[in-house]
Amino acid sequence: MVTLLLDSTRLEVALSKVERALSFRKGNVLIERSTIKKVQLTEDAWMWLRGVPDPGTHLWGIAAMGTWKSAGGTDFALIRRHRAGVVIDLEGHDEFDRVILTTRHGLALVQALQLDGEAELAEVTEIAATAPVPVQPEGGAGPKPGGKKKKPRPAPSPAPAT
Repeated sequence: MVTLLLDSTRLEVALSKVERALSFRKGNVLIERSTIKKVQLTEDAWMWLRGVPDPGTHLWGIAAMGTWKSAGGTDFALIRRHRAGVVIDLEGHDEFDRVILTTRHGLALVQALQLDGEAELAEVTEIAATAPVPVQPEGGAGPKPGGKKKKPRPAPSPAPAT
């Protein structure tokens, strides 16, 4: 599982030895907070993968780790199975245009990035646990819990006379 460390100036994607080997990296991925343009949650990180590994490891449907190059830019991917994840768009980063990660803590990362960061590195889940969770006021606009609106069924047409 990916370990995300965040402070007031940067986000660090801490890689295990296996992740470093499969992604062909010697160190962690460091992202200055000022270069983060947008953070999106996704149900399936594979949908965001573009280009070819260069260098990286690709086992279709199992793992995609490393640098991915395409006409659209250079991405860092750390994807396992078809799991939920986060897509971080970067602007002005010296190495990547986008970072794609599978993590159970995507919502916690988004919440932690919205806060004024702490002075020291801390895990994303710890930062988000102390943050207030945004709640929509009662009677506010938006869909009701439970999802879709029910469509009225058309009235049945009368049976032809025989």
